[in-house]
Amino acid sequence: MTAFPAVAVTGLGLVSPLGIGVEATWDGLLAGVSTAATDSLLEGLPVDFCCAVPGFDGDELLGRALSWRLEPYAKMALVAARQAVADASLDPESWDGARVAVILGVGGTSTQHWDRQSKHFAAENHSRVSPLFISRCLTGITAGEISTDLRALGPSLSVSTACASGATAIGLGRDLLRAGSCDVAIVGGAESGRARIASIGFSRMSALSTRGTAPAEASRPFDANRDGFVLGEGAGILVLERADDARARSARVRGHVAGYGASADAHHYTTPDPEGRGTELATRTALADAGLAASDIGHINAHGTATPLGDVAEAGMLNRVFPHSPPVTATKSLTGHTLGAAGALEAAFTLLALENQQVPPTANLDRVDDAAAGLDLVTGKPRDMFAAAALSTSFGFGGQNAALVLTSA
Repeated sequence: MTAFPAVAVTGLGLVSPLGIGVEATWDGLLAGVSTAATDSLLEGLPVDFCCAVPGFDGDELLGRALSWRLEPYAKMALVAARQAVADASLDPESWDGARVAVILGVGGTSTQHWDRQSKHFAAENHSRVSPLFISRCLTGITAGEISTDLRALGPSLSVSTACASGATAIGLGRDLLRAGSCDVAIVGGAESGRARIASIGFSRMSALSTRGTAPAEASRPFDANRDGFVLGEGAGILVLERADDARARSARVRGHVAGYGASADAHHYTTPDPEGRGTELATRTALADAGLAASDIGHINAHGTATPLGDVAEAGMLNRVFPHSPPVTATKSLTGHTLGAAGALEAAFTLLALENQQVPPTANLDRVDDAAAGLDLVTGKPRDMFAAAALSTSFGFGGQNAALVLTSA
């Protein structure tokens, strides 16, 4: 069997509803309070609340000249990418850019931009349609923006596996490093569901919580009274390097991407396989890839969207694969569902949990659904743990699944 090189995480960049930056986000995770609130941008809609990134000013963080042409999710991705590279103590001015890859997961692009431009088009105000309309809506444009900003000349890719996109990007970046196609991989996900058309679209699918009178209580994964997810936004970026390369330059290692598994439900275009067979395949594949047994996993960050069907399918799978019941958290209760960014943000959250040996709590879990009764769900306050390996799961529409096994430094 071929021995693949270990892949280390040497940098993290986070822009989330919990805060901007790793420290602010981790503090928010430990506080365990949902960020969902009424949003004036969604005023008058059946669902008028979401989890927005607080105090994000693209002009201030990136400069007006760059910020004006970028959509909100792209600004967040670029800020997070700069944070991650700085956290890794890497310098784009001096690195060999031809050996640096960028892989970004994006579930859907520019919903706010579509919103604005479609109004001009529908009103036949063609001269008011932005000349940046097409470029802003291209799935790959933000990976290109990151590559340009950071002088990364290697492979520049965007992947779209719905809400598994961020996790898929991490897995693919790890594979590029293993294959020797790059020496540094800047990977992650970004998306903003904070748009009127997104709220209407998901609302019409009956996917969103309708707890408008108490939005902070709306996202409740694995709770018996859950009624759907809450839209969120953000970006999570990781810098990956081969572990030997990281050691050679005396880099701080935050953890390792030890295993990656991907699969398809091949069941339905939006509804998950009720037996969780596809998600189980991805999870077991990630474990085998890491060379670990299920019993080696000491913590799980669950996909946990708070949809009635999704949580049942995931809980059944986790109970089946992990009968030793490691502590589980569902951080979408705090951040909402950040869509294509979720897998990357939650992988970062899982790494931070391993680094700090603490499991962040799940919010709004008042009465555990019977299907999730076997899970050791952490609630109320953070819990200390003693774990060297953890799992982060990400599942998306179309039955697209990704699982990451992460290990401590």
